[in-house]
Amino acid sequence: MDMQLPFPVPANEAERLQALHAYAILDTLPEAVFDDVVGLVSSICEVPIALISLLDEDRQWFKAKVGIEAEQTARSEAFCSHAIMNPEDVFVIPDTQQDSRFRCNPLVEGDPRIRFYAGASIVTPGGYAVGTVCAIDRVPRELSHSQQLALVMLARLVGHMLDRRWVWRE
Repeated sequence: MDMQLPFPVPANEAERLQALHAYAILDTLPEAVFDDVVGLVSSICEVPIALISLLDEDRQWFKAKVGIEAEQTARSEAFCSHAIMNPEDVFVIPDTQQDSRFRCNPLVEGDPRIRFYAGASIVTPGGYAVGTVCAIDRVPRELSHSQQLALVMLARLVGHMLDRRWVWRE
């Protein structure tokens, strides 16, 4: 009997996790190049919180962050768990309190009081969505088309950075 997980899981989860772990990036120290990306996301999308979030088996870990102190959250609370399900699209929640999937989420009801989320998937060359580059606000909102495109381009850039980092490690 399959146990229902508290978050959506991609059909290729085992391979996705293998690809993520191959990068050996989880729990590494901050790196300026990744910090620059979240700075750009915050500036371009005009949001107080921006993250590079990587999803392992049971958590979302932040490789880079602006506007939040946490290092990680439970995957069951992660908006990114939903975003990686359709990696070709930007996952946008204009108002979390109007979305039944998220209105009771601890990250909505408590700190950091997320009201808006937009995430673009970080996809490996093999096609696995290992995380997201996301923009978060404490008020409901929308992103312009150009802001969404920038989010996608920055997520693609992070994917290339992860791949280059892995090659350099070899």
